[in-house]
Amino acid sequence: MRLDQKVALVKETILYKGWSTLKQFLVHYTREDGKIEHQIREIYDSGDGAAVLMFDPDARKILLIRQFRLAALLNGHENGFIVECCAGMLDALHPEAAIIKEIFEETGYTVQHVNKIYEAFATPGAHMEKIHFFTCAFQWQDKSHAGGGDIAEQEEIFIECYDYADVSGLLRNGNIVDCKTIVLLQWALLHLIDN
Repeated sequence: MRLDQKVALVKETILYKGWSTLKQFLVHYTREDGKIEHQIREIYDSGDGAAVLMFDPDARKILLIRQFRLAALLNGHENGFIVECCAGMLDALHPEAAIIKEIFEETGYTVQHVNKIYEAFATPGAHMEKIHFFTCAFQWQDKSHAGGGDIAEQEEIFIECYDYADVSGLLRNGNIVDCKTIVLLQWALLHLIDN
């Protein structure tokens, strides 16, 4: 199957199927000089995700969460609990519906509207995941339930509240080590916070 004028998919093999699927692809890649390379690539596919920056414009606060991430612990993080934005997998939902569901489960807030700002590939060298980035204005006092994640998904999530004035320091001091959160906090610096 030809994917475009430069790339033809020759063979696709499933190497592992569980929470994520690992496939190996053999492609023929045509270089600018006309030479055809036979390339083998392993690609993970766990589906697309959505992430949101929640902010209260009146209180000038940003809501983030803290949760345990095994991959971070295994790769040198001191305890595996990282601060990040509310996020989750789409699970066959439309991106907007998925992130509204995640906001409710993780933070305890019921919101009706989110604003899509970006789509981006997380790690396109080895992973198919595309992240849909959103922002969401909310009122701090309007929490509808405790949040904390979905126990059925083995989540234990803690709410973190930061003033707008904290954002620059969070980025500078290395406290935020999650890429999607860095992207959204950079957006906050550009669009929310007076320079």
